[in-house]
Amino acid sequence: MADFTLICCVVNVGHASRILKMAKKYGVKGATFSLGRGTLQSRLSRFLQLNEVRREIVTMVIENELAPGAIKGISDAMEFHKPNHGIAFSYSVSEFIGSKNILVKKSESNEEKSAMYKIIYTIVDKGRAEEVIEAANKAGAPGGTIINARGAGPHEVQTLLSIEVEPEKEIVFVITKDGMKDAVVDSIRTHLKIDEPGNGVLFVIDLNEVYGLYMDK
Repeated sequence: MADFTLICCVVNVGHASRILKMAKKYGVKGATFSLGRGTLQSRLSRFLQLNEVRREIVTMVIENELAPGAIKGISDAMEFHKPNHGIAFSYSVSEFIGSKNILVKKSESNEEKSAMYKIIYTIVDKGRAEEVIEAANKAGAPGGTIINARGAGPHEVQTLLSIEVEPEKEIVFVITKDGMKDAVVDSIRTHLKIDEPGNGVLFVIDLNEVYGLYMDK
């Protein structure tokens, strides 16, 4: 069993510092902030053309035994139980390197639990993230979060005026219930033709806990 848990919180811009301040009370030593944009799928938001909202993504690594209290405490304080206040989720980390302040403690329990929620990560060229969201929505997913990135693989370099340029990428993550996962993955694979070279990468991770996720009918 992994010794650490990664906790990720997705909140409106301006709330990331508050997340970290609260997280430190539960044993988190530090965090990484990144910017992204969320997608809203309610009929009202689409009608008002408010289907994209700027987000801050806070990523933290914490010891397993402290993780349940930390994610619940943060979620309660941020009122993630209310719509549009943000989401928090966690998953296990097999190794954590880079912090001398954390003592590794092995868990004595070998019990494994079936994950109720999955997170589907899709990495595509810039400009195609909306296609991923659309494909996921068609399969019943409530929305997703888009993060800007750039590729660095051996086949990801283009030449512009004799200058090598790494194309920008977009990372899309979508959280679904376990029973919906296959349909969402199949929809993204089909619409984005992920199996063809150069069209992107998709992977799925089991989540330990999820707060703030709403299935908008």
